Amino acid sequence: MAVVFISTIFVIVLAVALHYEVLTHLAERHFKRKWPTRLLLPVGVLIIILAHVIEVWLFALLFYILLPMDGTGEVIGEFSYGILDCAYFSFVNYTSLGYGDLVPVGHIRFTAGSEALTGLVLIAWTASFTYLQMQQLIKNKNNKV
Repeated sequence: MAVVFISTIFVIVLAVALHYEVLTHLAERHFKRKWPTRLLLPVGVLIIILAHVIEVWLFALLFYILLPMDGTGEVIGEFSYGILDCAYFSFVNYTSLGYGDLVPVGHIRFTAGSEALTGLVLIAWTASFTYLQMQQLIKNKNNKV
């Protein structure tokens, strides 16, 4: 259980740090560019989506490492323990999609639940950040007119 707990906390910290760095870069550099407003936000959103995908893959790699270990648990369903199955399982957890075709059993449930919570928080952070940036872009555009 300790290896699952410690490694899950480590990946959560990595995901939050990555998210912070990406949003900070966007706020301090990207949205200060002299690009047309119609380009700034879509490119920024694509960068954020890429950050989310990387964060999902961090958890996928964790599942890929932990699941073959004795005593960490298993995933019930059509699951081959390959990296792509781990990525699919991770996407379902991170987005709280919850198809129900794969079910974690054992200590790995802590990682799956923690990923769902982390995804929820990071997606909400992205939404509020994007909303604030959009407001600022519109305000700046209206001030130039």
